[in-house]
Amino acid sequence: MTPAQRAAFFTLHEGLPRQGPGTRRDLDWACRTAGVTPDARILDAGCGPGADIEGLLAHAPRGHVLAVDTHAPFVDEVATRFSGDARVQTVAGDMVDARGPFDFVWCAGALYFLGVANGLRIMAEKLDTDGAIAFSHLVYTVAAPDPAVRRVFDAEPDVMGHIALQALIENTGFKLHGQRVMPHASWDAYYAPMRTRIAKLRPDADEHLSAVLNEAEAEIALRDNFPRHFSYVTSVVTPT
Repeated sequence: MTPAQRAAFFTLHEGLPRQGPGTRRDLDWACRTAGVTPDARILDAGCGPGADIEGLLAHAPRGHVLAVDTHAPFVDEVATRFSGDARVQTVAGDMVDARGPFDFVWCAGALYFLGVANGLRIMAEKLDTDGAIAFSHLVYTVAAPDPAVRRVFDAEPDVMGHIALQALIENTGFKLHGQRVMPHASWDAYYAPMRTRIAKLRPDADEHLSAVLNEAEAEIALRDNFPRHFSYVTSVVTPT
């Protein structure tokens, strides 16, 4: 990605409430399934603009959240929002470098960048005894996804069927405690604000921004046209 393309990408994404599908219900399910305690030490790995931090603190009101993201403006946004809350620490950097131990690692859509197996191994090293990891990841939700869907996602790393993801988790040395496929509301929480932002940016978009907006609209259209063929699934796991 060139500097101009990167700038255009973040022109679209900065200011959005979240950087991927998800809702408080998805987070609540994961925290309950993982048994997050009121004093838990939590890593929000790839926190984006911090959409899930309030929910994490609700489950760990006497705990601590380390919010890490490589994109410094997102981290600055989190730091500003939680500037008066000593329970929240922010770091602009690679989640791989976050130092534990943690009782719970929450990774919303970002384990993708490390690869599921590699990412789980890395995050497991940061866990304290009895710690758990919850992560969301894109999967095919039908046995034979439409060719239009496969053309987009087959080139992406670690996009697979729901059952194949379960097998990968277990073969990597983790116990799967539960999985939850995100419903349409989780996608709408991400795409509804994005649709509004695209419409606002479109009239004055230059060549680079227009390309980013077109790509985002194509992504949204794919989900609109094939909502049963793919989704994110949230998994809660512990090392065996």
